[in-house]
Amino acid sequence: MRICVITSAKLPPEEGIGNYIYNMSKEFIRKGHNVTVITRGSLNKTQKDHFEDIELYKVPFALVYPFHVHIHGFFVNELLKSIEHNFDVIHIHTPLPPTINSTVPIVLTIHSSMIDAEKVIDIKDLFSLATKFQAKYISYPIERKLLKNADLITTVSKKVAIDLKEYGLDYNNIRIIYNGVDEDSFSPVDKKIGEKYILYTGRISYGKGLVELIECAKEVLIAHSDIHFILAGNGPLINELKVKVKDLNLEDRIKFLGHVGRNDIIKLYQNAHMFVFPSHYEGLPGSLLEAMSCKLPIVATKVPGNIELIEHCVNGILVPPKNASALKEAILTLLDDADMRTKLGDKARDTIIRNGFTWKKISDNILRCYQSIQKNGN
Repeated sequence: MRICVITSAKLPPEEGIGNYIYNMSKEFIRKGHNVTVITRGSLNKTQKDHFEDIELYKVPFALVYPFHVHIHGFFVNELLKSIEHNFDVIHIHTPLPPTINSTVPIVLTIHSSMIDAEKVIDIKDLFSLATKFQAKYISYPIERKLLKNADLITTVSKKVAIDLKEYGLDYNNIRIIYNGVDEDSFSPVDKKIGEKYILYTGRISYGKGLVELIECAKEVLIAHSDIHFILAGNGPLINELKVKVKDLNLEDRIKFLGHVGRNDIIKLYQNAHMFVFPSHYEGLPGSLLEAMSCKLPIVATKVPGNIELIEHCVNGILVPPKNASALKEAILTLLDDADMRTKLGDKARDTIIRNGFTWKKISDNILRCYQSIQKNGN
């Protein structure tokens, strides 16, 4: 099968959707299919490249707010006119892909609905105001049009599928295909090395609960002098959080690593003492799946997406979102109870394997979606 993937995520991947695209593409190729990815480039003309065995087009993109997605979409559609005959299916991934005009069957995957995002974003500064404005007045209309043009719609969680009811869609007509993880690479180690640390991985941005995490960290670090925090990832909030950490005089106890490569991120998971994921909303987070696959005890917020993976006190601890005090108490509980950490970590890994949150199984589910909408049924 000849598959065209359209995304706004970067490839080579840094985090989030980029990792999803990369891992799915690898599985498709391993199973004998061809994959082309079309994504955002720079101000330059369209560049054709290869990343490993993935054919890659980087199409002109300029942050001409609020028209950036529409301008990018013009160039993507111009490219598709000349190459769409090469494909059997087009798979579009949110957030913020352009709308596509094509005669090729289209699968659309919604990773996190703009309806949910717009509701939970708190306005704290100009950036969060712009993010909320974009979600409501730019992303929402684009998402509506993408849904209308798609031959088949998938979501990464039940909650995202429920959100789409606000567009008038029937929940029963939406395919729910969860995110996955490479369970062989993201695997536990018998003996951890180095200092003890509490890990967060993912985007450093609004809605991820990192302000609350920093707020609770001081008391945690006072109670446990042998622990420090590591935050891996990039995003618009990183400088603000660094200033906050400096004001708390915790620069030597809370480390910001920025973007971390795949091999290093695996080691970070494998040697962490626990994983904390305090987001305000989620689709189905890849970071959480990776931590679970590495047998980490987890503290996560009780929000849609997270609760489809974590059962409270069975394979992790759930706390209310935007609650630094509850986050602190959960972290301290786990730090003080080694048996509980072991039990939760074992159950977390078991959840990944038993419930099939692996790229091998999930790629099969997506391929079945492709086959179901191909012309002539083959």
